[in-house]
Amino acid sequence: MNRRTLYRFAVGNPASAVYLGAVGLSIAAATGVTLFSSDPGFVWVWPAFLTAPLSLLGAMPLAATETDLPAALYVGGIAVAALAQSLVVGTCFELLRGRGAGRPQTQ
Repeated sequence: MNRRTLYRFAVGNPASAVYLGAVGLSIAAATGVTLFSSDPGFVWVWPAFLTAPLSLLGAMPLAATETDLPAALYVGGIAVAALAQSLVVGTCFELLRGRGAGRPQTQ
């Protein structure tokens, strides 16, 4: 798989773009609430829910050490999980459209 195909599967299709947009909006909203509210509550749960399987698996070993999770590490883990899941979403999207398995495109 070359770089162009990887980009097309991870970012360059509508399904992945919508998914990454939703994750980006949830991170932006959580950041805004954290900065401009006196009590942000559980607002950072939503980006973790959107990237649930991978972000939670990545955060569990860090949470087991009973230390505070640095914000950059938490957001970085969500970003990595979102990109990995975007690759899966894009691959499924391309396969369902019939373009991912090397089949010729029909019009």
